[in-house]
Amino acid sequence: MYAAVRTYSGPGAKELFDLLERRKAEVEAVIRTVPGLVSYTLVRSAEGGIAVTVCQDRAGAEESTRIAKEWIQQHASELGSLPDVDLGSVLVQIT
Repeated sequence: MYAAVRTYSGPGAKELFDLLERRKAEVEAVIRTVPGLVSYTLVRSAEGGIAVTVCQDRAGAEESTRIAKEWIQQHASELGSLPDVDLGSVLVQIT
């Protein structure tokens, strides 16, 4: 399995997570299209938030980041919040 961790902070990040919360059904529908999706989690932080996507392979994790970027460009480009993105193989996942 492979994970993409997107950390949003700085100007517009809190507003972005307010928008994501209001439109969570739409966000869920978009993320469910990611090939090999295992799990998706949005976490609000003091600075904005974190999105964690776990997929069966790296291609899915990279696709989740592409889809997230596209959604933000279409629905929240005025907020100007770009994430720090980390990709890596999953060592342990407990469900």
